[in-house]
Amino acid sequence: MSQLPIYILNGPNLNLLGEREPEIYGRATLAEIEAECASKAKALGHSTDFRQTNIEGELISWIQEADKQAGGVILNAAAYTHTSVGLFDALSAVSVPVIEVHLSNPYKRETFRHNSFVSPAARGVICGFGAQSYLLALEAMAKLVGGEK
Repeated sequence: MSQLPIYILNGPNLNLLGEREPEIYGRATLAEIEAECASKAKALGHSTDFRQTNIEGELISWIQEADKQAGGVILNAAAYTHTSVGLFDALSAVSVPVIEVHLSNPYKRETFRHNSFVSPAARGVICGFGAQSYLLALEAMAKLVGGEK
């Protein structure tokens, strides 16, 4: 396994997955996604540090922490994707690779969701594949940080 974990950071309301608008976000819970990510990461020779918060400042602090404590960051900033300049600034300040991930495809939704403050600071974006988006992001991150089996 690689020395540093891959941080998988989740923003507001993702703690409600499985019950909140399943027609948009699917029926998988965040705990189920976390378990799938841990299993996938292990198969790829990595470990994960999976977190969720409804607090913007906490998410920013975790991104700053990741610069020294993680091999890379997979970020589902949820609604903060479309609103947070602070999040953009934090992502721009770190040297580890960042992959933006979304369960739904924001470009098929409301116009205000078409703007991302995360995308300009991310290496890439994976969206629209439900819980599978996280697993695709893990595959990509494993290639970016090395050590993939």
